[in-house]
Amino acid sequence: MENIDVRSWEDFEERLRGLREEQLRRKNATVLSVSPFLFRGQGNHTWPLTTTLERNGRDKLSFKKYYRLISVVRPQIETFTEITWDVLDYPEYEKWLQQNDTLMPGNFPGYNYMIYLRHHGFPSPLLDWTRSPYIAAYFAFSHAIEVVERVSIYVLWEYTGSAKIWSSKKPHIHSLGPYVKSHRRHFLQQSEYTICMVHDDEWRFVPHKEAFAHVDADQEQDILWKFNIPWTERLKVLKLLDGYNVNALSLFDSEESLMETMAFRELHFRENDL
Repeated sequence: MENIDVRSWEDFEERLRGLREEQLRRKNATVLSVSPFLFRGQGNHTWPLTTTLERNGRDKLSFKKYYRLISVVRPQIETFTEITWDVLDYPEYEKWLQQNDTLMPGNFPGYNYMIYLRHHGFPSPLLDWTRSPYIAAYFAFSHAIEVVERVSIYVLWEYTGSAKIWSSKKPHIHSLGPYVKSHRRHFLQQSEYTICMVHDDEWRFVPHKEAFAHVDADQEQDILWKFNIPWTERLKVLKLLDGYNVNALSLFDSEESLMETMAFRELHFRENDL
């Protein structure tokens, strides 16, 4: 991972333009896959890339045990939300895992249900990203507090025009795409996800940092940049994003997000008019 301190939001945009130019050059030079960039904003530059499952102390949980966990809670979730999830019951899923012990990148049964859980706060092995650097910037700056020196925007480039090499015996990252029917926020936030997995006796989730630690310096896959932007750019960036209609209301579509958006506009963006 390349760790880059930038001077300003404009400096970040200039460096991003350079990355996009290299991405376009690779696309024009190969018939192999060149993936789009994925972005993730974090409100403190000292925070590592961690899933909410890891933050709940379950960073080595097996796929099988996690699916059992979300199967147990499904009846109560469906009762209160009146949403029915057409996913495999746990015994069927356990059988599916046994038949797919060479799990390949891509979506898997129950992926839509796991997205729904992730967007509503249930601990998840999915690390959420967005295809938009502006949405990532919103998440980086929106709740950053003044004691923070810098916020971070991560940029992930999985496929750079060469074949991706991975081994099930070592931690490796799978990207999970956007084409799935799930919660509205999945589309509002232009979401994609990654999981980091390893196969010992069974498939197990592991921290993303373990996979990045195994990426060789000259290996052109899973390239990660971390741009650290001064917190002092916060109101300027949030006002700019609001002008692009990237705000709490457009990303969450709830009454709470409506209040948050109106408060920012009236208390901060129009401060000079009061």
